[in-house]
Amino acid sequence: MRKIFLLFFAALPGAALAQAAPVGLPDAGAGLLQVFIGLGVVIAAIVGALWLLKRLSAPRGAAAGALRVIAGAAVGPRERVVLLEVEDTWLVIGVAPGQVSALHQLPRGRLAEAPPAPAGKDFGGWLKQVMERRNAG
Repeated sequence: MRKIFLLFFAALPGAALAQAAPVGLPDAGAGLLQVFIGLGVVIAAIVGALWLLKRLSAPRGAAAGALRVIAGAAVGPRERVVLLEVEDTWLVIGVAPGQVSALHQLPRGRLAEAPPAPAGKDFGGWLKQVMERRNAG
């Protein structure tokens, strides 16, 4: 009797699987199209969020064109010197955590062009010299 139950239960899953409808593989083209549509939606959402962020962070009103940052330089780990343009005046401002100080005021002018790098100070020339020394020795 026990053997009959074991045979019955052993044959039951096979019979259930045989009667189940065969499951077909999904169409590869439809799956690929779904992936590209999803990717397009994500990219469009990123572009839209960046556009919205740019629109919301832009200064508005009369102050939008009155103040312009000309240049800035770090002078410490958390300190900066910033050159601001307000109408026809340049302001040199020191910025530190919790403090902003006016350092100097001068009439609007032009920034001097950066001087060319001295010979031997550029990375390309230095690398060339190192490679020549390595190959010579």
